[in-house]
Amino acid sequence: MVIGFVSAGLMTLPQAISVIFGANIGTTMTAQLMAFKISNYIYPIIFVGFILYFIGKKERIKNIGMVIFSFGLLFEGIKIMGGVMKPLAGSPVFTDLIGKVSEIPVLGIILGAVMTVVVQSSSATIAVLQNFASQAGSDGVTSVIGLAGAIPILLGDNIGTTITALLASIGQSKNAKRTAIAHSVFNISGNILFAFLIPLLAKFVQYISPKGNEVDVIARQIANAHTTFNIACTLIWLPLIPLMVKIVTFIVKGEDKNIFEDSKPRFLDEKLIGQPVAAMFLVSEEIKHLAEFGTELLNKTRKLFDSSNSDVVRFDFNRDYSTVKNLHDSISSYITKMLSSGNLTEAQSEQTAGLLFVTNNIERISDRCCDMSEVLNQLSVRKKELSKSAVSELAECFDIVDDLFREAMLSVENGDEDAVKKVSNGKDKMRETQKKLSKAHLSRVKSKDCDATLTPDYAEILHSIERIADNCIGIAEEATDNISFVNLRDEAQSENMLGGVECVPV
Repeated sequence: MVIGFVSAGLMTLPQAISVIFGANIGTTMTAQLMAFKISNYIYPIIFVGFILYFIGKKERIKNIGMVIFSFGLLFEGIKIMGGVMKPLAGSPVFTDLIGKVSEIPVLGIILGAVMTVVVQSSSATIAVLQNFASQAGSDGVTSVIGLAGAIPILLGDNIGTTITALLASIGQSKNAKRTAIAHSVFNISGNILFAFLIPLLAKFVQYISPKGNEVDVIARQIANAHTTFNIACTLIWLPLIPLMVKIVTFIVKGEDKNIFEDSKPRFLDEKLIGQPVAAMFLVSEEIKHLAEFGTELLNKTRKLFDSSNSDVVRFDFNRDYSTVKNLHDSISSYITKMLSSGNLTEAQSEQTAGLLFVTNNIERISDRCCDMSEVLNQLSVRKKELSKSAVSELAECFDIVDDLFREAMLSVENGDEDAVKKVSNGKDKMRETQKKLSKAHLSRVKSKDCDATLTPDYAEILHSIERIADNCIGIAEEATDNISFVNLRDEAQSENMLGGVECVPV
């Protein structure tokens, strides 16, 4: 998720690095939970989660049930993996290998890294390590692997987990790649440091962990070692974030092209479709991006009525119109994939459908601008042009639709239902203005100040402006259905509108 936000320009590189430091600490909580002997309660946990999910009628209850159910399945899976590895405890080859790990930590680091690359989760491999380490050796008291043998494997797990971020950065911006590499630098540098301090780390962990037979307390010791490693690395690197930025910038040289001039989506990230709240936030940001071009298109359309600079403005108009169409197609495709992914709750599906409706209305506004552009183009072919009085009067209509579009987008951005009334009042003002302009045009035709053959063209332009006003009302009305842009900073908004937030293991 962090790599996606950096690639979209929503998060700076130093911010992303600090979040990654926190994530490395947070992911150690899985090992801490595994250290508790909850294997006897796994099936009751799964059953309770199943009942809550399938019987609960409220979205919040179903979400809680799914979390509990998945939590139970996670630990059941780890229990199964640990059980499969039990026969290794009696294998002379394996026990000899583990004995060498204690003497040659590099072997354990390589083993842990390979295990995590295969499983794609350091939490899972460390949990399996805890399960396996809890097997008694030949004396029935000491662990089959021991803390000195477990720590190198644990360190390797932290290296292996960086492959997930590196894979996620493929095809992303340079800063996104730097973010993934920062994750690797963090863990690799920590491994280099602690590889020489394993005996010291083992003594510290034994001191802070519960006392007793090694086979009974080693799961807690491994969890504490994992947490200690990540906290220590974070404390070391936290004041050195500027140095980390320089390191990753040196590794990945060059600058990203200016995303603000790119007609491609600025925020959408296919890798986050499975994260509903994050994906909806990116869609919201992309719609704001689309709305910026919609505003520019209205301004360019207004300028097209000035024949003195029409060639230059028409080029810019066509570019912005093409950008709006491309962004609309990208957002629509992204939302369709979200809806078909099966990850959205009912409330999230309604919210996402509403955002699609807003996107469609912005695209229709661009089509109305294109219709007016075509009318002016036909007038140019016929060597005709509107009178200065007509152009001046039309500017009044454009002022109204500019205000309508701004208010409509604010209503969805802020979830402000009162803005609908403002837009509706603006539409009434638009009708009155159009009537006034139609009468003024007929008066000019009657006094021969305006070519009568331009009446259908002038009427079509007024009709296009009226349809833009209708589209603005369509956008504003979404606010009355509790449709608004998703803001990750507002937790209350996420809970009330989205029916809860999905939790995804790191």
